[in-house]
Amino acid sequence: MPSASLNGRAVLNVTGEDAEDFLQNLITTDLDTLERGDLKPGALLSPQGKILFEFLVSRQGDGLRLDALQTSADDLLKRLTLYKLRAKVQIAVDSESFVEVAWESESELSETESTVHDRRFPDALDVRRQYGGERVTEGNELAWTALRIAHGVAEAPNDYALGDAFPHDTNLDQTGGVSFKKGCFVGQEVVSRMQHRGTARRRILVATGTSDLPATDTPITANGREIGTLGSIAGKSGLALVRIDRVKDAMDSDTPILAGEIAIHLAIPPEHRFTFPEATQEA
Repeated sequence: MPSASLNGRAVLNVTGEDAEDFLQNLITTDLDTLERGDLKPGALLSPQGKILFEFLVSRQGDGLRLDALQTSADDLLKRLTLYKLRAKVQIAVDSESFVEVAWESESELSETESTVHDRRFPDALDVRRQYGGERVTEGNELAWTALRIAHGVAEAPNDYALGDAFPHDTNLDQTGGVSFKKGCFVGQEVVSRMQHRGTARRRILVATGTSDLPATDTPITANGREIGTLGSIAGKSGLALVRIDRVKDAMDSDTPILAGEIAIHLAIPPEHRFTFPEATQEA
């Protein structure tokens, strides 16, 4: 059964009697709909609506667990502490915890409070993450990347740069990571306006090459014009952050789309609900 140890992740614990209200008023995820044993994506945005930190959030005891990039964990801790003010909240990086993931039937990750179901993926895949405890396996991180690619699940830094992408750009609205009903959070006004006006220009699409794809950050072009950038790759498959109106124009005119010198086909991830626009939006 496929599994992997994700050495580039870190865990922050948010505890205290105000922990849930504190995060609910800051992050994009609706914690009122977060069931125990489930994991949802989320982000802390700038006031301008761009993603400063991305993470996966789940319940742990009476508090919440944030599974974040190891390289940004300390900065996330500092940013949350700035918002803390007089809230009765304790925030700490769990230096003893590690992150493992497994998927498909009969997971070898045991059903404990430290094991949660990753709701970014279809239920049939039974994707689970485990925190701390005894390490199960080193596993195959490339297989995990391939699974993310197949379902359009983007993660920084390979698929987008923190501080430079809106939640819609990264399909966070498609994977349960943004609530448009829960009320205010940092950057909410910008993100809600983009949702209601349908003005998202960039999206993560699944790229399939005629041969193995080039490196992450390779420009994607159509008729010599850059329309996006290649993200995570696994052989002939990858994720691409692209201007979807320009992709549609290229498809309609049978213009080849290239990642470097490799011809690629771009498609909306299978479980996602957005569509290509009818016409090119102004730059």
